[in-house]
Amino acid sequence: MNLCDYDTIRALLSRHGFHFSKSMGQNFLIDPEVPARIAEASQADRSCGVLEIGPGIGPLTAELAQRAGKVISVELDKTLLPVLAETMAPYPNVEIVPGDVMKLDLDALIAEKFQGLTPIVCANLPYNITTPVLTRIIETPCLKTVTVLIQKEVAQRLAAPQGSADGGSFSLFLQYYMESELLFDVPREKFHPAPKVTSAVLRCARRDHPAVEVADEAFFFRVMRGAFLLRRKTLANSLCAALPGFSKEQILDAMSRCGLPADIRGERLTLQDFSDLAAILNSAEK
Repeated sequence: MNLCDYDTIRALLSRHGFHFSKSMGQNFLIDPEVPARIAEASQADRSCGVLEIGPGIGPLTAELAQRAGKVISVELDKTLLPVLAETMAPYPNVEIVPGDVMKLDLDALIAEKFQGLTPIVCANLPYNITTPVLTRIIETPCLKTVTVLIQKEVAQRLAAPQGSADGGSFSLFLQYYMESELLFDVPREKFHPAPKVTSAVLRCARRDHPAVEVADEAFFFRVMRGAFLLRRKTLANSLCAALPGFSKEQILDAMSRCGLPADIRGERLTLQDFSDLAAILNSAEK
């Protein structure tokens, strides 16, 4: 069954009485080359257990099943479960898990399902859950790589060089733990229904160690996120609002000691800049 053929999709969904849900961000791929390229980009092989989020009717799932040792696909939409039972019947190494990936115990799920396998993530993510899902993945250390099809604009931000205007606190959070690479675009006409924007595939690989050395991780992230609290303001003004325990003079002094100009904005700082700044501010607080 060609799960990217428009007529096949229409007949399959009609047979099961399925209707698209805008709230769930459902856009199904209609070009078989795209899921094949995504699965290939994930570098899944028989030594891998792949966690997929939002399989839809399963075109990417099928491609992953032909490469990986096992595929666990988490699907929130209960109306897709009978569809997936039909489309995934030929693949004994695929298991569909009903539920919300944001509420599942991922560590327990992976420990149970992927014994002896290297856990990775590969998914066509709904646009509206990209950031929370990626946060869950980043905060699950056993997941070694993540290859996702997401909105191109978001993918570009996440892969933006440190210190560039395109980045933000979340892209730095991601790059603290992972190396990210923007792979290829997927035009809107490759989906049904077609989204309003272009998509892109992003691949991230977990670092052996975080990108920079940090003494107090919680405070480091507090400073980093605070720098983007008032994005159009200077770093000093934004940190004054985010760190009420510090005076502007303390913040400017710490910035000066880091070699940062007084009028710099948070978007211009690298992870090393934030590490140095957080260390100085933390010592001043104590």
